[in-house]
Amino acid sequence: MLFTDLGLRAEILRAIADQGYDTPTPIQAQAIPAVLAGRDLMAAAQTGTGKTAGFTLPILQLISSRPAASHARPRVLVLTPTRELAAQVEESVRTYGRHLSLKSAVIFGGVGMSPQIKALKSGVDILVATPGRLLDHLGQRNADLSGVEILVLDEADRMLDMGFLPDMRKLFALIPKSRQTLLFSATFSEEIRTLAATLMHNPQSVEV
Repeated sequence: MLFTDLGLRAEILRAIADQGYDTPTPIQAQAIPAVLAGRDLMAAAQTGTGKTAGFTLPILQLISSRPAASHARPRVLVLTPTRELAAQVEESVRTYGRHLSLKSAVIFGGVGMSPQIKALKSGVDILVATPGRLLDHLGQRNADLSGVEILVLDEADRMLDMGFLPDMRKLFALIPKSRQTLLFSATFSEEIRTLAATLMHNPQSVEV
């Protein structure tokens, strides 16, 4: 199978080719069709298996193919446990979305709020964030999650290990119920399955 077999639009295929890739990794080959079909997805994959592109590529396809209700509110929210991972995911969004007219921003703690506020106020389609800092911005009314169409939990097991569950629950309450939810984790522990059961609708499972 090649990326060209997955039904991705020309602009995205061009960005993939720019990176020198033509064949999806096993997680990408399984995850991309499920996401494109609009399914909720639970995927078990380690870092380094190409999982970030496994959700980035189909998300770019989905939101670039349907009209935005509002450019003021993020349409996609990706939650990650660490600032390093948040920066890496947002870089992937920019890399693969370079030929599309979509805007992304990344938000994490330990740095000033002002540039983040500016990015949020100027409108963003895809928001990548760590839970704590995102809650700070929501508390100050800098962000509005009522337009989120797709929620991604990246390295969900690490977020639980780091004690983010209360913050995550606060965030889930602010996101529309009628969304697509994608959960990526190194393992499907009992805690992860419990979380998935409360968040997801008939999810497809992929393990690599």
